[in-house]
Amino acid sequence: MRFGLQKLTLLDYPGKVACTIFSCGCNYRCPFCHNAMLVTGRDEDMALSREELFAFLKTRTKILDGVAITGGEPLLHADMPDLIREIKSLGFAVKLDTNGSFPEALEKLISAKLIDRVAVDIKNCPAKYAKTSGSESALEKVRQTVELLMQGNMDYEFRTTVVGGFHAPGDFVEIGKWIAGAKAYFLQKFTDSGEVLALNPEMGSLTDADLEGFLAEVKPYVPGAAIRGR
Repeated sequence: MRFGLQKLTLLDYPGKVACTIFSCGCNYRCPFCHNAMLVTGRDEDMALSREELFAFLKTRTKILDGVAITGGEPLLHADMPDLIREIKSLGFAVKLDTNGSFPEALEKLISAKLIDRVAVDIKNCPAKYAKTSGSESALEKVRQTVELLMQGNMDYEFRTTVVGGFHAPGDFVEIGKWIAGAKAYFLQKFTDSGEVLALNPEMGSLTDADLEGFLAEVKPYVPGAAIRGR
């Protein structure tokens, strides 16, 4: 496995000075994904080998608090637990970003105390999950992941990237009912990075007023819900 790396971030791991590691490959095909290269690319296209990655991390043990691991979908990789174990051995806290489609693998990481925070993308309300994720089989596994986190003690957040053409009034009432009582839920506005997976005319950013309206829909169920990035 090879990796991409953002050497410093104050955003990807809330409350931590961190770096972000990107893995390649994803089992979803969200049309609005802004990391298309990570979804469809090959490991060999990534900049860093495992050896180069850890050479970097060993120089940052007194500078960084944590490491955020994202993708693509990190849990596609069978050797991800070994990678995280080695990162933890250097003293870093680890946050994992996942689409929620591998609850069994996530549960093993939690049980082994290999991760400290989890961020799960909630793509849309259940009725629109297949269209939004590009996967007909996504929803059941995500439901299991949501239940795992909400019934456990892991630090977690749920988040939804809000996209014109995919999200509409009423969707966030259904999301709110689904994740009612969640510790943390964020709405974040879609921005076109120029490298989205399948740009089409119906896709686009919504207004701040649209996001406020969606937030109002979910607030009765998740009082701490917020808009991220403003």
